[in-house]
Amino acid sequence: MTRTNTSPPARTSARRVLLGSFVGTAVEWYDYFIYGMAAALVFGPQFFPQFSPAAGTLASFATYSVGFAARPLGGIVMGHFGDRIGRKSMLVLSLTVMGLATTGIGLLPTYDTIGVWAPVLLVTLRFVQGLGVGGEWGGAVLMAVEHAPAGRRGFYGSFPQMGVPGGLILANLVFLSVSQGLGTAAFTEWGWRIPFLASALLIVVGLVIRVGIEESPEFAAVKQEKQEKADERPARLPIVEVLRNQWRDVLLAGGTFIANNAIGYIFMAYTLAYGTKVLGLSRNTMLVVILVGAATWLVAIAGSAILSDRVGRRRVFVSGSVGLVAAAAVFFPLLDSASVPVLLLAFLLMAVMLGSTYGPQAALFSELFPAKLRYSGSSLGYQLGAILGGGIAPTVATALYGINNQSWPITLYLVLIASFSLVCVLVLTRRPRDHGPAPQAGPEQVPTLQG
Repeated sequence: MTRTNTSPPARTSARRVLLGSFVGTAVEWYDYFIYGMAAALVFGPQFFPQFSPAAGTLASFATYSVGFAARPLGGIVMGHFGDRIGRKSMLVLSLTVMGLATTGIGLLPTYDTIGVWAPVLLVTLRFVQGLGVGGEWGGAVLMAVEHAPAGRRGFYGSFPQMGVPGGLILANLVFLSVSQGLGTAAFTEWGWRIPFLASALLIVVGLVIRVGIEESPEFAAVKQEKQEKADERPARLPIVEVLRNQWRDVLLAGGTFIANNAIGYIFMAYTLAYGTKVLGLSRNTMLVVILVGAATWLVAIAGSAILSDRVGRRRVFVSGSVGLVAAAAVFFPLLDSASVPVLLLAFLLMAVMLGSTYGPQAALFSELFPAKLRYSGSSLGYQLGAILGGGIAPTVATALYGINNQSWPITLYLVLIASFSLVCVLVLTRRPRDHGPAPQAGPEQVPTLQG
């Protein structure tokens, strides 16, 4: 197959693509994170009042996990159409689906009003959220990476990655502002709805940016080749071809992401409940600490992605994965000091390690699959890691702490999954690559997994 040469995008076009990837992803993850915060703080008494406080928290985190069950389905469906009809349309669809679900949660009656239908509807809307975010990551990453000039795929791919801590920062700022402005009683009773309803405005902003983005040049090349060669058409069932020909890459990619996603959700969601209910710290203190950690995480993503363009994905990914094992071993022991400076140290350390394993991931996953299968393949690997990692992590952590009211079982769990992901990283980045993003001018066009 002879690839159509795609020239680097114009400067203004590239800027709009990067802005659209970052802003749209940040808005979607803002939606996702405010659910996690509400699950930690208010969903227990609002939707599961018949349970004890501990059981209510466990139940609300269980609904949190439902969204992860939907994410692979969203990735498969939107990945299929993203490989068949284009990246851009799926990005617009995923953002719309997420916005409608999040706004719906903000309007939900509680258990006291409609009884058992309240948690049923909550779970349903959470499932719809999962569908939206399941299709988001692959499209946002590919739009960024496939617009990248030679030698800058890691940097371009970091923009949707930075949207994750960007969404967390936005969610924390909104929750912190609403919580401080209304007080605990009003916030618990009705104020928690404001961050969900505010999502409607953010979705409009994200859609305006995304609608104006040009389609990925590499997907445009695939469509052009379809017209020129009958045997080079987009795959009829991309997911089937991926699972038939590259199932090992999908499994290994998912394995590399399990630790980052699980520890990331402990970092982002569970520690809020742990800090307030176990350590006795105020909600605002924990929100500020998480906010500082998220800002550090964002910077670490950008830095590690740029470094991966210069020294190779493997060196950065392996180093970050080793550091993540170490950070997992000391994170909860540091938190248990209940000292705010020590908490900050723990969050800063963990944020750097999370960023180091998340920054180069977008480019690495994109380089695993040919363009006509890339949306399906990268999305499936990512969402597999998500459902096995973050999908169960807050629930598992809550249950583990309940064994003996100590944090060491959680630490053991985090170290084990971090070690497993490290092994997957070592194997995946040693596998030879026969394809990657379409060649562009310059000597740096060959994927640099080996470093």
